[in-house]
Amino acid sequence: MRTTLNLDDKALEDAMKYSSGMNKTQVINLALREYARKKHLEHLLEFQGKITWDGDLDELRKRK
Repeated sequence: MRTTLNLDDKALEDAMKYSSGMNKTQVINLALREYARKKHLEHLLEFQGKITWDGDLDELRKRK
């Protein structure tokens, strides 16, 4: 899907410095995926301390 965006040129330039050969589209897509991953993890942290788990980690580790 093509979309017209007004991007922060300085932010994109800074991101491109660390992208090692990625083009602008790849850098922006990576940034979007990382943002979504971070927000998902923040959402999961809302459950911290609210869920109890009865399990055996040693048993689970044997299955791998």
